[in-house]
Amino acid sequence: MKITCATKLPTTIATLILPFQKGVINTKKIAELSGINSPIDFEGNFKESVVLYHPTKSLKVYLLGLGTTAEMAKSSDAFRSLAFKQQKNWAKNVVVDLSELPVDYAYHAALGLQLSTYQIGAFKADQKALKAITVKLIHADKKAKTLGNEGTLTGETQLEMIRLVNSPGNEKIPRFIANYAVQSGKKYGYKVNVLGEKELKKEGLHAVLAVGNGSQHESVLIKMEYKPKGVNKKTPTLGLVGKGITFDTGGLSIKGSMNMHYMKSDMGGAAAIIGAIELAAKLELNIHLVGIIPSAENAVDERSVKPGDVINSYSGKTIEIIDTDAEGRLILADGLAYIQKNYQPDIVLDLATLTGSTVRTFGYAAAGLFTQNETLAADLMEVGKMTHERLWPLPMWDEYGTDLHSDIADVKNFSGRPLAGAIFAGKFLEFFIKDHPNWAHLDIAGVAFGDSEYSRMKGGTGYGVRLLVAYMRKLIG
Repeated sequence: MKITCATKLPTTIATLILPFQKGVINTKKIAELSGINSPIDFEGNFKESVVLYHPTKSLKVYLLGLGTTAEMAKSSDAFRSLAFKQQKNWAKNVVVDLSELPVDYAYHAALGLQLSTYQIGAFKADQKALKAITVKLIHADKKAKTLGNEGTLTGETQLEMIRLVNSPGNEKIPRFIANYAVQSGKKYGYKVNVLGEKELKKEGLHAVLAVGNGSQHESVLIKMEYKPKGVNKKTPTLGLVGKGITFDTGGLSIKGSMNMHYMKSDMGGAAAIIGAIELAAKLELNIHLVGIIPSAENAVDERSVKPGDVINSYSGKTIEIIDTDAEGRLILADGLAYIQKNYQPDIVLDLATLTGSTVRTFGYAAAGLFTQNETLAADLMEVGKMTHERLWPLPMWDEYGTDLHSDIADVKNFSGRPLAGAIFAGKFLEFFIKDHPNWAHLDIAGVAFGDSEYSRMKGGTGYGVRLLVAYMRKLIG
């Protein structure tokens, strides 16, 4: 889908979309453009749509409800939903008249329309390509062009991350993710370096190696750095760490078979980091970014780590393995220690599809936020609200740390108790970040992969890309 912007309606239109906020509906304009003067049952509720056929012209008019101003942050989904359902019925040239709306809707329209082009059945033998459609966004404010372009680039990036998350585990091995990052870096101008198993051993990334020891596929550490020439030295360096488990069987503490096929999604944190850095490069943001992605496959083999084993880590701290299904925090422990020692970022954020506990707490509406820094928490929650990629904090009190005591190692990877699982995971990671004053852990298990109207089975959402880029913009000021 090609999306452009203009300030005036073209003289010839075959398919027209008229979006309105709830209660702010220009009935005179609808009548003028649709040729229909009779009352229309349309209130502008979120995702509400009505199709009108011009009585004398070959013109199809779609009325689209965007809900209230409070629903603007998620309005891209209204555009996406309409396009997903109806674009097969559209002409090759579509006009979206945004002139009745604030100019910021140009971003949301472009984003939603771009996301609507995703087809999940990439491996089907009879997959048919969508017809080529050109969309023209209309708004008098010239800022619409910039906002529309940013929405398009954001949508394109999110689509790539959704494809990455939805890729099957037999294709998406750790090197597959690494290769994507390398190609992205070459294309968009940021550095990428990949450490294979020999380098992991040499560097002492023991926890990453332990998790991947039962897999036939080598584990990797993906290092990304985006530092444009015009970066402001006063702007803090942002460090990003993403969990890259390409498939998670649970190891010897094996998962049940009912939903194990969805464990191809256990690299949603890695996708968020790659996507955010890629988008920052596309938008040429003046910010210094460092991304670290430890990536492994947690498989079952004679070499697999066992419950009761003690392993080392990059930090030098030893870990007693209680549950091999608590593997994501192990590779993140190495990733956090690595980024802090080698790059000393001012702010560190890690994103991971880490615990079912977060899903049971928040469902699919928000990610869990874990930090001791109240200012950082407030900033992240603010941009989460702006992007509709919401976060909510859970406590990190010292009492929770006592449950991770090990008699034989520095720490154990699981409390062994069926409660506060997401918090215990956060406290485990905190153990490896050396009291960094500006660190936050985001558990995105419920929001990176889930049900939607766009597929019959669960699928990737691209969560985290918009959130992180919005936070970057906040840091830039």
